Amino acid sequence: MLPIAVAAGVICGIIVGAYFVALDKVRATAAEGGHLAAPQRSFFKQLELALRPMSRLTARTAGQIRQKLSQAGNPGNLTPAGFQAVRYSVGALMAMLGLAVGVVVPVGLPVLAAAPLFGALLAAAGFMAPSLWIEQRIAQRRRQIQRSLAEATDLLTLVVESGMSLDEGMLSITERFHNALGDEIGKVLREIRLGRPRMAALEHMADTVGVPDLHHLVESIVQSDQMGVPIARLLRVQATEMRRRQRQGAQERAAQASSRMVFPMVGCIFPVLWIVLLGPAILQVLKSLR
Repeated sequence: MLPIAVAAGVICGIIVGAYFVALDKVRATAAEGGHLAAPQRSFFKQLELALRPMSRLTARTAGQIRQKLSQAGNPGNLTPAGFQAVRYSVGALMAMLGLAVGVVVPVGLPVLAAAPLFGALLAAAGFMAPSLWIEQRIAQRRRQIQRSLAEATDLLTLVVESGMSLDEGMLSITERFHNALGDEIGKVLREIRLGRPRMAALEHMADTVGVPDLHHLVESIVQSDQMGVPIARLLRVQATEMRRRQRQGAQERAAQASSRMVFPMVGCIFPVLWIVLLGPAILQVLKSLR
């Protein structure tokens, strides 16, 4: 059964690869006949076109997926339909892998029952894996923004206090921070250049990112702009408050470290310590009994 499963997988892979190669050749030939340059599409775009009938989404679902992709930093420049196509593709690949595992691995069940069972389980896991990966990227970007926000606010405060504008301060952040925070500030600057009001772009960024400290900072900037309060003084207060919250959070995590160490000590350190201390005595007792 193993050679049959391997041969089937190889044949399927060859067919899929030949399909994409033939598709590229046909498009290139059509473009040459029309004296046009063939547009280069990425793998995700080709996958989206191939699975377009299966990856249709409602407007509400597409909006939710688009927001998730934006929060994750738009990995691979995926569209909602492309992300749905990736989910279907990974689910199909995992389903084939599950069928092969059910045929090859003996689990005490008939092959006709084990193969569909493993196929269904791995297909469900493969379908959910891209969503879990997106959630992990969102959480990672939020941690990056949270760690960099206090230092970025200090830099913005120094730039504004030196007499420069808020836009120049945000540009300094993009030049200094090459991480998630710099990417989000860069998006805001691009939206401002395209004609969107500055405060509206900042509020959109705060709502999209979902970091509480960034949301509070943007709210304070908007209120100071509406009330005519000097923004430099406000930024100084916000930076001091962020440092205080970071220090408080570090102290809370340090206080929780002792309680978290109990479980590793009880589960890993104490058994080994008991074996080292009581092992020779137990061996002596067993030797005397013999």
